[in-house]
Amino acid sequence: MIYLDKNHDPRKNAELISQLLDDSPDIGEAVARTEQLFSEHSADPGSYSFEPEQKRPLSGILKQFFTTMPVFFFAKKTKAAMSESNTIVDAAGHVYPSWKGLLDEEYSHLKEVAKREVNVEDFGAVGDGKTDNTEAFKKALGNGRVTVRIPKGVFVTSEIRVPSWTCLVGEGKGRTILKLHAKAPKSSQLVTNSSHWKGNRNILVEGMTLDWNVERLGDEIKTAAGNNFSSCLLFANVTFGWVKNVEAVNPGLHCFDVSSTMYNYSGDGYRAKGGSNYIWLDGLNGYGFGDDGVTTHHSDNILISNCYMCDPSGRAHKTGFSNSNGFEADDGSRNVWLVNNSSARCFGGVEIKAHGNSSAAANVHIIGHLSVNDNRSFNWRHIGHHKSTDPVSKTAFNIKATNLVSIAPIRTALYENSKPRALVVSGYRNVAINHFTAIGDPDYDYRGEPVMAIQYRSRNVALDNVSVSGFRTAGADIKLFGGDNCTDAVAIKKLTVRDSAPKAIQIGKGVQKANIGSVVVKRNENSPPKRFI
Repeated sequence: MIYLDKNHDPRKNAELISQLLDDSPDIGEAVARTEQLFSEHSADPGSYSFEPEQKRPLSGILKQFFTTMPVFFFAKKTKAAMSESNTIVDAAGHVYPSWKGLLDEEYSHLKEVAKREVNVEDFGAVGDGKTDNTEAFKKALGNGRVTVRIPKGVFVTSEIRVPSWTCLVGEGKGRTILKLHAKAPKSSQLVTNSSHWKGNRNILVEGMTLDWNVERLGDEIKTAAGNNFSSCLLFANVTFGWVKNVEAVNPGLHCFDVSSTMYNYSGDGYRAKGGSNYIWLDGLNGYGFGDDGVTTHHSDNILISNCYMCDPSGRAHKTGFSNSNGFEADDGSRNVWLVNNSSARCFGGVEIKAHGNSSAAANVHIIGHLSVNDNRSFNWRHIGHHKSTDPVSKTAFNIKATNLVSIAPIRTALYENSKPRALVVSGYRNVAINHFTAIGDPDYDYRGEPVMAIQYRSRNVALDNVSVSGFRTAGADIKLFGGDNCTDAVAIKKLTVRDSAPKAIQIGKGVQKANIGSVVVKRNENSPPKRFI
């Protein structure tokens, strides 16, 4: 089995994914096939009824009203919209969203505006791991329109607030280290933009390690202060931002958060005002995070590429209930691309989701992801919209995924009662997955549970070129859950299984539409007979 340590180079992700896929496809052809699957099996969001099958009790409606009223004025209505952006694969096999050209133009503009360079040491900074450099950074950054160079060393500082038209550039991960001051409040970010309310634009952070210094909190049980505070790097209400080749260590909440001014919980169908837009995160590492490695909230047009997140602490949550994900497209996020990333030993490798009192992430594209020993490699859900008595999600639409690899999902102390899964799709509609390889540990006890679960009112889900192997103690390789909140309109085009669960596909009672193409079973001589469906 493959093992990725904390020092894994995320620039190697694409090569690893290609090696581990059951059949390594041409990337252009694979993406085109995913788009075809999506087109053939999706439905217009306007065709769905959003009324719950059973009405919620008045007490539940009143509780929702009084919970969301304080933040209602910071929200705006949204609707489930089909993506207006496309995935581009160039001649060299590079993958990016169609709006990246605009981001590149703004990057060139930033470099021209911020061509004046200063060194933070010229303003009194000392990288000795002891000196408080807060004032030196303030003076160096000034009002922006500058590139601030940070040399090799450990620079202790309180929160650094970066103005518009600014580049903050170090000498590389592990060489330039910014460390949060021991007396900094728990709510502190280490690096953030200067104005969360007015917003900022054209900011670059590159080439450094960000140490949130969680040790300063001692044995304090919860390491996060709430909402979007307590992270290594936060972009809140930023338009045109870049974070390149940065490592984030032991944040109270997130390593990297692309967010709105504040998180918003005004209900499904609403998004926060002041979201970020056109952000590229590339070549990032992170570990020890209290919640998620990379997360997005109420923001649009985000590219996350060549990143690796592992080994969360989970300390932002109650012990045993830590929903700590390597990568998360969360509440109200739209048009998010995740390209050639990897995760290890998290609760979720890639979680696409929303809380019940917020809009779901929508129009999410994953092209290449390697998940190693995450509890749920790929976990896509709109919490609070799963039961037959829940309202149907108004916003949980449109996921396209290509070249996914799940290696040996396992149980975890992060979320003690969560069952290992290579894939979970709950509540989402219009989901297309092409080229998915799941490799289990033949000696691990999966306790008769399914490897991949399509469930909880999900609709219009299509899978093609799926390979599952090594899950000998699982109950089924793919299970379509039945019941009064069953999945439906599921198509499985091609499934190949090797030395895996006794059932290839299990279809629960109540599923009305399940289209099964070819199922290829490759057995060892000593393997027990397999039921196809």
